Amino acid sequence: MNLTHYLTAIEQADTYMRYGKVLRVVGLMIESQGPDANIGEVCYIHSSNKLKKPVLAEVVGFNNEKIILMPYAEVTEIGPGCLVESAGTALQVKIGRGLIGKVVDSLGKPLDNSKLPKGLANYLTEQSPPNPLSRPTITEPIQVGVKAIDSLLTVGKGQRIGIFAGSGVGKSTLLGMIARNSGADINVIALIGERGREVKEFIEKDLGEEGLKKSIIVVATSDQPALMRIKGAYTATAISEYFRDLGYQVNLMMDSVTRVAMAQREVGLATGEPPTTKGYTPSVFATLPKLLERTGTSEHGTITAFYTVLVDGDDMNEPIADTVRGILDGHFVLDRRLAEQGQFPAINILKSISRVMNQIADKTHLDTAQKIRSLLAKYEDNSELIQIGAYKRGTDHEIDKAIAFNPMIKNFLKQDIFEYVTLEESINHMQKLLNGGAD
Repeated sequence: MNLTHYLTAIEQADTYMRYGKVLRVVGLMIESQGPDANIGEVCYIHSSNKLKKPVLAEVVGFNNEKIILMPYAEVTEIGPGCLVESAGTALQVKIGRGLIGKVVDSLGKPLDNSKLPKGLANYLTEQSPPNPLSRPTITEPIQVGVKAIDSLLTVGKGQRIGIFAGSGVGKSTLLGMIARNSGADINVIALIGERGREVKEFIEKDLGEEGLKKSIIVVATSDQPALMRIKGAYTATAISEYFRDLGYQVNLMMDSVTRVAMAQREVGLATGEPPTTKGYTPSVFATLPKLLERTGTSEHGTITAFYTVLVDGDDMNEPIADTVRGILDGHFVLDRRLAEQGQFPAINILKSISRVMNQIADKTHLDTAQKIRSLLAKYEDNSELIQIGAYKRGTDHEIDKAIAFNPMIKNFLKQDIFEYVTLEESINHMQKLLNGGAD
């Protein structure tokens, strides 16, 4: 038996435990003298109370050879001189098929305090995006199960979409519909910065029992520290990557990427970064592409990603919305005006786009979708004249056609929350509508 490998490992092993000590705590930041640790590594801060579990923290910066740490949990019973121990590695979570149907926190621990199933693998939460040349092109559509999307904004397997809306316009409801009706194998849903009340509500009402059976939910509520909210997004993405590498078609739904950016801003300001556009720090705009580029296609499987973007005051050009729109492969705009008129999902078709639809839809489908867009645009351009009665029928044939079709199109775009429609049915309904035979 060859023991050389084991003997070498014993010789190279460091048998000393090295600790640092806490010097000060300011707001979100803990400053310690030592131990040896690199950016991104996890450290344990040992309380003076031996009965308390060590506080988990991450190295986020350095200041005059002192280490700047940020905790994953609320800091209690931490004082000057508390011991700081380095784990020697970045954050890892346990991932596997046993997680399906579970609700976990940012560290991968079940929220119902149950034990994790056996047979899970350790996986780093921070991974590099796939090599651009190893990414297959998107060639197949995926069923989303929402008529307006499947017919007019068709999504491809491995596409990344932004869902842009103000508060209370139906983002979470739309995500629940996609999770239940989608043709993906597994859903990974990240609820970042949500109100605690909304988590159970989303699981029971929007997602439902059927949706939960093929979903893994990662939760980081708004009351948790900034680092926990950021890690929630990274953990959900890592879980998606794990299943993609096994060859699954995965749906990643993140609600919302804006709150991830806000958490990153908190961390950046605490570590001394200068605030730039609307108070966001430069690290926010460096973090977003790294996070969003990890999803999409790889040689093994696909991650079709839906990121909700909370736009302040319905301003679609605010910094985060603008940055995310530039990174992703399309965007769906939820319009408050349509929601007020009772159209759900309130997707504004004219302001929304799927950048890969031309590659994945056949010519008949594209032509039909384009004709319906033209009718919507024609009605929208002349809506004021039509509504005040200034337009006389017969003046313009195209406007007359738009007026005739508008009620049918509006009716087609509406969908009940629990209504199930396949991709083929959505396209057939749209084609019947244009031929005057829609239901």
